[in-house]
Formats: sequence, structure tokens, C-alpha cells
Amino acid sequence: MLTALSLALAAAAAAPPADYRARLPEDEVIYFLLPDRFENGDTSNDRGGIAGDRLATGFDPAHKGFFHGGDLNGLTRRLDYIQGLGATAVWLSPVFKNKPVQGPSGQESAGYHGYWITDFTQVDPHLGTKADFKAFVDAAHARGMKVYMDIIANHTADVIQFAECAGKGECPYRSIADYPYQRRGGATGPAINSGFSGEREETAANFSRLTDPDYAYTIRIPDSEKTVKVPSWLNDPAYYHNRGDTTFRGESSQMGDFVGLDDLFTEHPRVVQGMIDIYGKWIDDYGVDGFRIDTAQHVNPEFWQKFVPAMMERARARGIPNFHIFGEVATSEMDPAHLAVNTIVDRLPTVLDFAFGRAVIDTVAGDIGTDQLAKLFRADPIYAGGVATARRLPTFLGNHDAGRFGMFVRKAKPQAGDDEVLKRTILGHAMLLTLRGVPTIYSGDEQGFAGKGGDQDARQDMFASRTATYNEDSLIGTRATTAAANFDTGHPIYRKIATLARIRTSHPALTRGEQRLRFASDKPGLFAMSRFDPSTGRETLLLYNTSAQPIAQNVRVDVGSTRFTALAGPCPAKPVAPGSVAISLPALSYAVCDAR
Repeated sequence: MLTALSLALAAAAAAPPADYRARLPEDEVIYFLLPDRFENGDTSNDRGGIAGDRLATGFDPAHKGFFHGGDLNGLTRRLDYIQGLGATAVWLSPVFKNKPVQGPSGQESAGYHGYWITDFTQVDPHLGTKADFKAFVDAAHARGMKVYMDIIANHTADVIQFAECAGKGECPYRSIADYPYQRRGGATGPAINSGFSGEREETAANFSRLTDPDYAYTIRIPDSEKTVKVPSWLNDPAYYHNRGDTTFRGESSQMGDFVGLDDLFTEHPRVVQGMIDIYGKWIDDYGVDGFRIDTAQHVNPEFWQKFVPAMMERARARGIPNFHIFGEVATSEMDPAHLAVNTIVDRLPTVLDFAFGRAVIDTVAGDIGTDQLAKLFRADPIYAGGVATARRLPTFLGNHDAGRFGMFVRKAKPQAGDDEVLKRTILGHAMLLTLRGVPTIYSGDEQGFAGKGGDQDARQDMFASRTATYNEDSLIGTRATTAAANFDTGHPIYRKIATLARIRTSHPALTRGEQRLRFASDKPGLFAMSRFDPSTGRETLLLYNTSAQPIAQNVRVDVGSTRFTALAGPCPAKPVAPGSVAISLPALSYAVCDAR
């Protein structure tokens, strides 16, 4: 059995600390986590230094929507475990200071996830200090591991209130057509903001004429929160759209408040430069290696066209040549075009590959033919930069918003036994770790976490949980529950991921190699793909069986591939004829075959 120590040593040997900056984004295996739900290294910061009850401190480990006590010190102490899994980079949810609690009476929850920022310059005290963050980054770098920060430019915490919505549960979006910037309270209201030509003219001179932000709603800010945001310019309501809640369609998608969160006026030159200054300093001060951008599609493209080059320049000046930026462009569809637009129009270097996750869920958890995967990869050239960009898209199976892959398997296969669910879960991770893209493992998936759904139901504690709804869940591949800590390096999913991650990072064909489809079908069954070492041209044949029946058939390979070594699973020793191999795969299994 592989131990955490032996795997960590193997990973370190494969990527010496001195060389980690030279690795390209596609060379990484990313581990994503929420620090609050990972490990509690310092109980003294559980309440964030705030006095009072749960509605003041945000701390309630029995409630799935409040802080549970995990922190940066705990994360640093668990780097052995993460590196033992084969991860080479850690992406952590936002660490910035958040509004501890928000929401209407009786529906409150806490900012444990990090997406309700009030102070963009500080670490949230529930997670530790800036010194703790530096210690974590330094410790990761000393191991040759990269650190990706989760950042937000779309919104801040919910501080701005609208008088017309007082006491109501929602605040409907008010469009520019019905509520122009140049009138107060509607198209027929009194004139304001004379000379402002609209948000499309992104100049300081034009925006200097937008002096009254009460064009759609009458703004009210509680006295206790008038100076709560840092930097101080963020307290001025002129730097927000102030049009009510987004419907996630049309104009409101980029100008509406995301679930009530204050939507930044990202067309405003002051906001653009302010965000560049904020996040550039985190690169300067800590030397982080990349940014995952939250809610990227809800920000106007012109913002990203300025922000991204500025961040890349800051990173190069800091000695970080391969800074990895990937945007969240959330979709539930297998729709690469929806994602590619943001690399072409917004000019984001890469985006999270939601289409990959959908395709694997449909084929491995569901009953869709393997040609769904073929369709996915056939679209790779549509990204800006083509297939080279597609290789840099972070791929994933589930996440903290939509839900875990194990949950999708159980929902799609309610009659499946534990063994089948485990096999399908491992098969999905085999695809994740061997096909193109940058595999991203969500913390807890390697321990069999599944959960009941998305959002709060997919954010289980890795350390011993006190949340009843989590502890009643049955985990995949083990009899353990979340009531005890789950850092088991002997867990079957952990072991399979660790093995596959080591295979991936030691074979350039699986990180930087082009793909060539070998077989797909309109029914569950075989999916075969070859990948090629970019230096030697040597082939690696990837085989997956998504059906509950064994498969035996011939598969095409390169004529020059005359012998095969099994890196994982059952592989043919040699072709049955030039360019043809006879493969045999058990139900719900996979193989990685290295040609000689």
C-alpha cells in the first residue's frame, strides 16, 4: 500500500522545489478546498476575535451555513496529506476578510466561504492572519507546490440597501431602459447626471459626470457599515451598479446584484484601477502563482481586457513566468461555446471547464453514450489559442457550488450498490487525471464525500464535524462518517487518485500531449483516446469502459506503437496487427497503456 510519506516523496522528486516556477499550468494537479472546512489548527480564532453569539461571530459548527473553525494554520499542517495525494497546486477559496453574517432574519448564514468581502487587504480573522497566509504560501513553495488564490471583482458583501425594497425579500432588477442614468426614479423622473454618456464610454471624464447614484433605487447604507469596506473608496455607492438583483439573463447578468451582493461598477475606471491595485499587491507581497476568478462571466469583458494583462505583468515582475488565471463561467450544460466566448471576447487566459464535468457526469454517472466525450473534445479548437488553451482549462467532476461527483452518481444510479458507486467514482477520476486539461480535485472527494446536493450540502468538514446533516451521510468506499476526521491515506479513492496523479505528472503525454480520438459510441461502453509525448511523439493509449458489462474489441493505434506497458489497468502487450490492438476491459474500469 502506498503511504502518504512515500507519495509525498515521489511527488517532491518529480517536481523539485527549485523548478516549480518553470512548470506550465497544464503540468499541475490542483487540489481545491475551503479553509474553514479543511482543518482547525488554532481554536483561538474560531470566532474571528468577535464577541457575541453566532449571529455576531458567524461561528456555529453545528450549522452547515456558518463558520466551523478551519484555518490557515490547519491547512499548512496538512500539506503532507495534500502532496501525498499527488497534488502540485492548492487552490483555496477566498481568504479575504468577510462580513461575518448576512441575510434576512431567520435566513442568516456566515461568510465562511469567503465570497462576501468587506476588506480586500486583510485575511479574515476566522482563518488567521496575513502572517499565517505567508507561512502557508512559503511552506507550499518549499515543497514545490503552487498556490492559487480565489478572487472576486464582481461584487462585495451586501452593505448597500435600497429604500424601495425595505422589508422585502428581494429587490427586482431595474433596467437602463426603464431607469436611465440621467433620470432619478425612472425615464420620466427629474434630470440628474447631465452629460453622462453611459457605461460604454469608459473614461474618467465621462464618469466624473455620474455624480448621483440614485438613478434606479434610493440608496441607504446603515450607519454601522458606512466605512466597513477597505480600501476606503469601496464605501462610495457611486462605484456600484445599484440596480437590484440579477436575473442572470441579459443586461442584469453583468449589472445586477448577485443574491443581493453589492455589484461593482466594473466599467468605472476607478474600479478597474482599484481592483488592479488590490490584487497586484497580493502577488507582490506573497508571490502566489495564479488566480481563480469568481463569477467572471458577470463582469463586462472590457474589465478583464485591462485586468488580466496587468496581473500577468505584475506576476512576471515578481519572477512568476507561468501565472495561471482561470475564470468561473458557470453552466450546467455540456456547452464549450459558452466557455470559449470568455477566452475570445473577455480574453481570459482560461476558464474552469464546466463542460468537461457535465460530459463525465453524463457518461460515467448517467447512461449517455461515450460520444458525449468525443463531442466535448472536438470543440477544443474554438477556444482562443485553440487546443493549447484547452489543455490549460482546469477540469473537475463536482464542486462546492453544484455538488460532488459522488452525489451525481448516486442520484443517477439510485439502485446501484456501494461497489458500483465506488467503481464509477474512481472511473470518473481516472478520466479527470488522464484526459486533457488541468485536473482539479475537490477536497473530500478523495475520502468518498458525496453529500445531498450543492452549495452548503457540498461543503463538508474534513476534520471531525459537528454538523448533523453531514454526519448522517454515508461515504463512498468506507464505513467512516464525517463525525471523525477524514485524512485516510489508505482510502481506496485517495490511493487511486495518488497513483494516477503520479502517472500523470511523470508522463508529458498526459500533461502537454495532444489527443487523438480512437473510439466512441452512442451507447455506454468504450471510450478510447491516444495522447502523444510532445518531445518524442510516443503514444499513450487511454481506455475507459463506462458500461456495466466487460468489453473486448480492437482499437486503432499508431503503426509505430509496437509494444505497450501497462501504467494502470489491463493493457495489450503488443498489437494484433500493425496499427490495431485487442483490448479487454472489465465493467466500469480503465487502462493507461504506454507505447514503446
